[in-house]
Amino acid sequence: MKLLLDTHVWIWYLAGCERLPMRFRYIISSSNTEVWLSPISVWETLVLAKKGKISLMPDPLRWVDKVLKRWPVKEAYLNIAVAIESQRLDLPHQDPADRFIAATALIYGLRLMTLDERLCSEAWLPTVEL
Repeated sequence: MKLLLDTHVWIWYLAGCERLPMRFRYIISSSNTEVWLSPISVWETLVLAKKGKISLMPDPLRWVDKVLKRWPVKEAYLNIAVAIESQRLDLPHQDPADRFIAATALIYGLRLMTLDERLCSEAWLPTVEL
C-alpha cells in the first residue's frame, strides 16, 4: 500500500502516541507499505512547534532532521500540479495544509492516512479506514 501520512499521523507515529490507532501503526510499519510525506507536513510541524502547540526536542529543526534520517520516507514534492489541484478541491474548510495534503494524495495516487474527520468524510479522497 502507498500511504501519504497526514501531519498528525506522522508526528504521533514517531512519538509512539497512543492516540494513533494500533491498526494505523501496524499498516505504517508493514513491509508492504510505502510511506510518503508532503513537505507541507514538515512545514506544519514546525509551525505547530513555533506556536508552542507541540514540543520537539532538542529543537524543532533538529528534531525534523533527526527523524528524517532515522526513518526516511518518500518525499511527495510540492509541484505545480499539486498547487492547481489544491484549488480544485471541494473542501468545506479553507485550511491550506489540508488542501495541499489532499491534493498531494490525489496527484501522486496515494491513500491518505488521517484521523481528520473533515478529510475522512470526503468520498473523492482515498483514505485508510479505521
